[in-house]
Amino acid sequence: MFTATPLGPGQNVHDIVQQVIDGNPPPWAVAGDDRLLHMERVAALLSDWAAVLGLPTADRLRWRAAGLLHDLLRDADPDELRDRVAPGLRELPGPILHGPAAAERLRIEGVEDGELLTAVAFHTVGDDRFGALGRALYAADFLEPGRTFLPEWRQELRGRMPEALDEVVREIVGARIGNCLDRGAAILSRTVAFWNQLAQDQA
Repeated sequence: MFTATPLGPGQNVHDIVQQVIDGNPPPWAVAGDDRLLHMERVAALLSDWAAVLGLPTADRLRWRAAGLLHDLLRDADPDELRDRVAPGLRELPGPILHGPAAAERLRIEGVEDGELLTAVAFHTVGDDRFGALGRALYAADFLEPGRTFLPEWRQELRGRMPEALDEVVREIVGARIGNCLDRGAAILSRTVAFWNQLAQDQA
């Protein structure tokens, strides 16, 4: 699943990715105005972080693209998305199917950047295969300034980005797992694997 290598030096992004970067979502997108504004805020954070990190131009485009792609199907009916994802992902809870569905649609249309597709697919739950791009999207989706819950904490975490990327992501994942435990809710195995990878990286 999404195992293609990311773009190398001199390679161009796929046409559909470039169109989204240029402000033209694909016709199959199901995202209302508020959702599009959220995606732009996430993309802006990612662009800023990529610039601070001094990433090459191609990677800066990929980071911005991740923000603009991750919620393309967020406002779609989850029941309609379930058949559009790989069989192994069809049992995921409805509210997180939009990521895998968007990544699968991009893959079908010829996007071969596996790191980008994995980031889009699992931006809500995390994945132990995440590199910097996946971890940054996971953080930006949670930290973008349009979110109003615990604004001071989110602002503090944003202020530590991107230099403390892994530490910030661990704090976010830990808080989300803690919230699940407090509510007695199930924790997805993919999220547990992501947490374990982060802990291993810290050791």
